[in-house]
Amino acid sequence: MNEKNMTLRSLSIFVLLAGCSTDANHIGNPLLLPISGFGTAVENQEYTQRRGRVELAVKTNYPEILNEIRSGDGPSLRMAMDAAQVPVRDRPARITQLQGDLGLYSGNPGALVTALMVYGT
Repeated sequence: MNEKNMTLRSLSIFVLLAGCSTDANHIGNPLLLPISGFGTAVENQEYTQRRGRVELAVKTNYPEILNEIRSGDGPSLRMAMDAAQVPVRDRPARITQLQGDLGLYSGNPGALVTALMVYGT
């Protein structure tokens, strides 16, 4: 290998390794991008499936859920919270929040679905 090719090769390796810093950056380690991309795709699929379960629970039982929010508990509300994966220990506080915002959810099941998704894990 001649000296020019050796220099270019060394420079190329240096540039590639510079991207493998352990410092925080907005992209992360470029060598891990295919893995993180796959992980993101799996997370998106799981989120979409969970949101579908929450939408089904809310839209199927919407009037009952609104009544149960008013009263503070009920099987349809628990089912929707289960679907959204709202932690049991957080549910009393979340129901209080839902009660305070009930005007937002009356006539808007999509807003209720979004709130439950935000409360979920």
